Amino acid sequence: MLEKAFERLLYSARWLLAPIYLGLSFALLALAIKFFEEIFHVIPHIFETSEMDLVLLVLSLIDISLVGGLLVMVMFSGYENFVSQIDLEDNDHKLNWLGKLDTGSLKNKVAASIVAISSIHLLKIFMNADKIDNDKLLWYVVIHLTFVVSAFAMGMLDKLTRHGH
Repeated sequence: MLEKAFERLLYSARWLLAPIYLGLSFALLALAIKFFEEIFHVIPHIFETSEMDLVLLVLSLIDISLVGGLLVMVMFSGYENFVSQIDLEDNDHKLNWLGKLDTGSLKNKVAASIVAISSIHLLKIFMNADKIDNDKLLWYVVIHLTFVVSAFAMGMLDKLTRHGH
């Protein structure tokens, strides 16, 4: 009897994650505001902006969109995996991956997103390489390669554990 009550309480505790996932939507709102702030900041000066600065801005916007997509993935799949299934009406536009990302797939997608975000940061750094110390450049590359190797290793481990080899 006590064990059953404890298990129900423990199972109900998963709902403590729900406000955390809701909080991530505020982070998504902050990213959207920052995205449009960047665009509205450059529009009045578009003809004075150098091609290099425009490319750097576009890379920043892509970076923001990748982080936003990562947030959406973590919010929805985390909620579905750990809290409750999302029940949408048939006429709602349901994301086709919703309900299909288990924790292993989510980890791999997060790792791949981090590598993509790191790649964009590294590209932005290389575009300004003449202004950055060589030691710092080396560390940026080392950190990026660490992300790449980690993502690759996580993918291989996931593949090995799924196929039982």
